[in-house]
Amino acid sequence: MATQSQSAMPEQGADAISRAVVRVMHDYTGTEPSAVETTINDSLVTVVMRDTLLKAQHSLAREGKGLEVIDMRRRFQQTMRDELSAIVTAHTGRIVEVFLSASGVEPDIEVEVFILAPRAARAG
Repeated sequence: MATQSQSAMPEQGADAISRAVVRVMHDYTGTEPSAVETTINDSLVTVVMRDTLLKAQHSLAREGKGLEVIDMRRRFQQTMRDELSAIVTAHTGRIVEVFLSASGVEPDIEVEVFILAPRAARAG
């Protein structure tokens, strides 16, 4: 698995999120993406993964069942939501306000988007 990260925070934060997300994906699906890129900015963490479909999902997609595959992936992603959000919170120190997830079949790309709660106002 190749990783590439961009971040306004220390690079190891994005790399750590990438590695942890891949671990969770493997725990739930038994596969790992071929590449993952995590980007962190002030209010958003985005994780883009390539080649995440299971062999059976590829077979279904070839048979014209891409929408069913996407629905199945959405179900996986929702079951992982709390664990993935906890990873982002642990590595950014910020609460995940909203988790969004989407999958593509062709090309085989999955994206996890974590919208972070606003930073607490600092006393001046």
